Amino acid sequence: MRYLILIGDGMADLPLDELHGRTILQAADTPNMDLLAKEGLTGLFRSIPEGMPAGSDIATLSILGYDPEIYHPGRGALEAVAIGINLKEGDVAFRCNLITVEDGKIADYAAGHIRSEEAEVLIEALRDGLSCDVYPGVGYRHILVLNGDFEGAGGNPPHDIMGRKVMDELPKNPVTRDLILRSRKILEEHPINIRRRREGKNPANMIWLWGEGRKPIMPRFFDRFRVRGAVISAVDIVRGIGRCIGFDLIDVPGATGYFDTNYRGKAEYAIEALRGDSCDLVFLHVEAPDEAGHAGSLEEKLKAVEAFDHEV
Repeated sequence: MRYLILIGDGMADLPLDELHGRTILQAADTPNMDLLAKEGLTGLFRSIPEGMPAGSDIATLSILGYDPEIYHPGRGALEAVAIGINLKEGDVAFRCNLITVEDGKIADYAAGHIRSEEAEVLIEALRDGLSCDVYPGVGYRHILVLNGDFEGAGGNPPHDIMGRKVMDELPKNPVTRDLILRSRKILEEHPINIRRRREGKNPANMIWLWGEGRKPIMPRFFDRFRVRGAVISAVDIVRGIGRCIGFDLIDVPGATGYFDTNYRGKAEYAIEALRGDSCDLVFLHVEAPDEAGHAGSLEEKLKAVEAFDHEV
């Protein structure tokens, strides 16, 4: 038996006035999903347990059969695993966003979706300037590791506090608070940010620490279900969960975790994996609809949903 789980992250939405009371899924051109809904079996599934924050990490664990109230170690820890960071005893990993601050407010949680190549240079400057362990990830998403009692030392997710004053949202912990404030001095006049402003792009002029957690421990998926799995995703949180439960990580050229991702390539690599002898299940994740939602772009979300339907 072969299994394929397709995740269009963030596709679900409320009815919108701009769509005459329809949801994104109702308004988008989705003939393939319409056919599946018509000819297949449909149902409702609550992926976010009551009382837990809505997020890809919680939902992915639930979908794969891992109770997030038991197995969720914190977003930063899962992303650290994804990029190969070996968390030691006492280590706490934080998601470290590169953000844009303007007039004292959080203006952009993703710093204009800065390219990984630019971000890596900024992360190196932060590593030297802050004298702590900061690791480059993808785009605006990175990891900072501290050792000690730092549970609860992060802030709120930056995409949830857009437009709010930085000083009102800073973590209460003096160490993480200080790191965030010091990062502004390192990044504000960095040559990359000077160039980004000149090009009309949002500067990555501060970090934001959130989603902290310690090294995750989870039983392997195969040991629980006797099914061999693989994950296709450009998002470290999903890849980290896959690695923790023993899934193979399939890298797809051009997969970005953004609007410009390689939709068709993801589908082709999934089919190839399922045709082989070493994989029974592929968990294929597309982040683009969620990014469009965070950006507040109806047009991009419609495009992402339609690309998911037509190409995946």
